[in-house]
Amino acid sequence: MRRQERLNAILERVGKDGSVDVHALATTLGVSGATVRRDLQSLSRSQLIVRTHGGAVANDTAPQLSETPHHAEKRRIGHAAAKLVDHNSVVGLTGGTTALELARALVDRRGITVVTNAINIAAELVGRPGLRLVVIGGIVRQSYELVGPAAEAMLANYHLDIAFIGVDGLTPEEGLTTHDEMEAQTDSAFLSRARRNVVIADSSKIGQVTFARISPLKGVDEIVTDRGATPQQLRSLRNAGVTVVTV
Repeated sequence: MRRQERLNAILERVGKDGSVDVHALATTLGVSGATVRRDLQSLSRSQLIVRTHGGAVANDTAPQLSETPHHAEKRRIGHAAAKLVDHNSVVGLTGGTTALELARALVDRRGITVVTNAINIAAELVGRPGLRLVVIGGIVRQSYELVGPAAEAMLANYHLDIAFIGVDGLTPEEGLTTHDEMEAQTDSAFLSRARRNVVIADSSKIGQVTFARISPLKGVDEIVTDRGATPQQLRSLRNAGVTVVTV
């Protein structure tokens, strides 16, 4: 069993039982106790679990990003975006506060697989019955996102039915942008692996251009945003050939 498969298996066990034991995990996973301890330490550094003597427990204080600007708008966007997810879909989900609201709207869904690179979203979804969770590994950013070549290499092995991308900037001319170039590369990898790509962004991001380009606008099928954007901004996005949903 590869390392990322072990980490996902450990998270599933923690979500189901509330705690895990090193020796029991070693037997179940067919690896040494030292390997399990290293895996637990890695998950602990990502704040997905809390290490204990001889094992680990669920992290009841997992990182939360709920009280943020435009929180009500982001919640509406998240609920609207969740309606785009069909039964049995494989869903790609990058990080950000709007994506976290989408994850919360999916917690009771059954029969879907969520592939994410955000540890706070993983903490929100881990252990939910009927929902399969895959966490992409990589370098941890302050946004709780795991990015970089390791994340992109893992994504290359998956096919996504739909990918939801959070952005820091969105214009018809410059497309999707974000503040960090490594994050931009990983977000672009999500887009390249999905049949349908959806931007989820509150209206404060529309008209903004930030440091690193994720994708031109033509790489996106839909945008879900709130009603705060101007009619001219929405018209320019639609004229670029993208479906725009406002909530």
